[in-house]
Amino acid sequence: MNDFATKILTAPLGKTYIFSVGQAGYILKSKSGQLLAIDLYLSECVERLEGHIGFKRLLPKILNPFDLIFDCVIATHPHWDHYDVDSIPQIMSNTKTHMFASMECEKLVKKSGITNSNVDYVKPGDCKLCGDFSIEFVNCDHGEGAPDAVGVIITVDNKRIYETGDTCLRLDRVGEILKNGNIDVMIAPINGAYGNLNEQECVELCKAVNPKITIPCHYGMFASHGGNPGKFFELIKKQCPQKDLIIMAMGEMIEI
Repeated sequence: MNDFATKILTAPLGKTYIFSVGQAGYILKSKSGQLLAIDLYLSECVERLEGHIGFKRLLPKILNPFDLIFDCVIATHPHWDHYDVDSIPQIMSNTKTHMFASMECEKLVKKSGITNSNVDYVKPGDCKLCGDFSIEFVNCDHGEGAPDAVGVIITVDNKRIYETGDTCLRLDRVGEILKNGNIDVMIAPINGAYGNLNEQECVELCKAVNPKITIPCHYGMFASHGGNPGKFFELIKKQCPQKDLIIMAMGEMIEI
């Protein structure tokens, strides 16, 4: 077991944590110690499958698929940096872990050889319960030519965490996000490519959703993806200095 997995397992109970795994991957740990993972990218499969240097993994691998047993795994869409074809089958090889995957992930799940019954295919409007985690699946717009994706709002220990999924700016859908309560933490892309928010658009979404904490994601893993957290920091502090922003390094833990 590596140091990052040990860090997750030994984080004291009675508190709620978010751990950054890089790209758009995060792990939530509840007060009771249950684990939920979102869009983990643990391998180097994107470079192999895309076949060019722009998708070379630039950040180190900090977690192995067998290091942790998750209570819940979420795949927001079937792009390989969100559904890691080299890692998800290993994560799902135990009978404890339940996976929620967008409808368009079904072919990829079956191609991965996952045959157990612990998989639910979800669409916007679905609500699921997995142990300590209540999960609302919401719309996101990954742009033309991209697979349909979902965003997620996870309620755990009376905290609401909104992971936007890969999305462009759709302020017309903010009401859907807020209909069941305010957001404590919003995690959103800033790379401005492949149908995703850029730094300024993420600021606009932050203004509209008004989370207590904003965490930018989807940068630094691939040369072809772009995204500048320093630029995002400068924009958000200039335009809405009252907003709390956390730029998480891969492997970092925060308590919420």
